[in-house]
Amino acid sequence: MKSDIELDQIALRILRLLQEDATISVVELADRVGASSASCWRRIKAMEAAGYFKKTVRLVDPARLGRSVNVLCNVRMKSHDPTVRLPFETYVQRQPEIVEVFSMSGDWDYLLRVVAEDVQGYNAFLMQKLLTHPSVAAASSHFALEMVKYSTAIPVVTSIPK
Repeated sequence: MKSDIELDQIALRILRLLQEDATISVVELADRVGASSASCWRRIKAMEAAGYFKKTVRLVDPARLGRSVNVLCNVRMKSHDPTVRLPFETYVQRQPEIVEVFSMSGDWDYLLRVVAEDVQGYNAFLMQKLLTHPSVAAASSHFALEMVKYSTAIPVVTSIPK
């Protein structure tokens, strides 16, 4: 259920703080934004109902799980027909190595972020999974040397456009 709600400065501060730490208690959050706990809880619930929050997760350090290789992979499709694209999109959703997928404009149709243990692991994924999909015409891989910035937080400006 989505509805329009008015986001005042307190609501915007709540959005910023919950993006930094979703485990913060409502009491601490209320103290930091200058509102009562009950008011803060109602605002959170209203923003949830309005669709401002997706889901709450804990971010895992990929290196601790042996997945420190990041590859940005451009994919070109054989066809742009929906009967080709939709099965591919379903396929990439099911591949755990693929952590982000963007449909793109320009020379390439998709941009995938793939995490792997090492170059050999990525090569196996590329050759045995991605390039064997019937709708994939080509792929181009770019290995990240270092992650300079990583953030899941969306900038919250002083007012939200309607």
